[in-house]
Amino acid sequence: MTSRSEHDLLGDRSVPAEAYWGVHTLRAIENFPISGQTIGQAPDLVQALASIKQAAALANADLGLLSEARRDAIVAACEEIRAGNLHDHFVVDQIQGGAGTSTNMNANEVIANRALEILGHARGDYTHLHPNEHVNQSQSTNDVYPTALKLATWFGIHRLIAAMAVLRGAFADKALEFADVLKMGRTQLQEAVPMTLGQEFNAFAIMLGEDENRLAEAAQLILEINLGATAIGTGITAHPDYAALVCAHLATITGAPVVTAADLVEATQDCGAFVQVSGVLKRVAVKLSKTCNDLRLLSSGPRAGFAEITLPARQAGSSIMPGKINPVIPEVVNQVAFEVIGNDVTISFAAEAGQLQLNAFEPIIAYSLFRSIAHLTAACITLEQHCIRGIGANRERLRLSVETSIGIVTALNPYIGYANATEVALEAHHSGRGVYELVLEKGLMSKERLDAVLRTDALTRPQKFVV
Repeated sequence: MTSRSEHDLLGDRSVPAEAYWGVHTLRAIENFPISGQTIGQAPDLVQALASIKQAAALANADLGLLSEARRDAIVAACEEIRAGNLHDHFVVDQIQGGAGTSTNMNANEVIANRALEILGHARGDYTHLHPNEHVNQSQSTNDVYPTALKLATWFGIHRLIAAMAVLRGAFADKALEFADVLKMGRTQLQEAVPMTLGQEFNAFAIMLGEDENRLAEAAQLILEINLGATAIGTGITAHPDYAALVCAHLATITGAPVVTAADLVEATQDCGAFVQVSGVLKRVAVKLSKTCNDLRLLSSGPRAGFAEITLPARQAGSSIMPGKINPVIPEVVNQVAFEVIGNDVTISFAAEAGQLQLNAFEPIIAYSLFRSIAHLTAACITLEQHCIRGIGANRERLRLSVETSIGIVTALNPYIGYANATEVALEAHHSGRGVYELVLEKGLMSKERLDAVLRTDALTRPQKFVV
């Protein structure tokens, strides 16, 4: 293997000749063999880094700080990366020390070496175009890295919202399909009052819709960026007009309506937006997991459980019990939820651990946040495709459960009084007889009136009544 020699403050090192990355990336590869997940495996982050470097080159050229030739080469290299090229050269581990410096330098080196090729020079010939002096001009890791994390999170959140919308649509379709299926609602796992299966599934859809709105709100918070802050927010080494220019270019390149923070010193050390986003992701995870708990419970059986609905069979459920089918899709979504809740704890601790003018722990925030977003997105798609669309209602079992339930006596309270209703409920429970026949037997209501009160529409929504 041929190599080239590169130099940094620690000395000279040999870098593989075919690598677009350089000596700073090499040291990071050696120093951080932690997760096995490279930044190249987080494409949103690579796209964000390339967008930032492109915006910086354009802003610096606007200010007369970067030649047109270097600007054009950097921009061309960044556009190639944004198109999906060279991601395999972003090789540093996502979990790293140094507050993201290794990630920023990996991007600087890849872009510089590709730009050198575009200019007709060899990789590593930094006299013509340098990773720090030109690709990183007017920048610091401390404003590039958090801005890249915010952009990557913004990209990911919008994919998650789209996946949630599709899942919500599946629940809404089932709500329509089951609109006429009467069943018993339950509180504390005990029979309560009747409802329709459609109402139950519509509630699942509404809960998802609420969380889509909360995520969209959280996404707006991460559009405030600190580009132009450089090291600690004072803007040292940057032109006074740079922050506004680079923000405008970045908005044009990405389509994200980013804005420059009002106070860059505060913005450089504050990780509150990441905590907020993670908290909303936890909310999504908790509610989605609760929904999956309900699906598993409602489909329990097939003979000895609730067995109110059937989930589509996806695989054999046991290596020893023939014919057993398990609710594997809701189970995997539950596990994603547990992971997201744990990631939120990690993000909270990492944000709290920041000191003075910089938070050094943003890499673990990024790693945790990206996993939460990606896995929740995949979970929503999996749940919609492999579970919700194929759910069926066990209509006969649900009908019988309503007819034999003591819970329907609640609907009779306005007509026969709480005391009489309690007496009927107790007798029905101890005798095993039905509420309907006991009410008629005791002469508490006429058959015509009782039938009217126990209509499906009367049992499942507010009604006017006359005593």
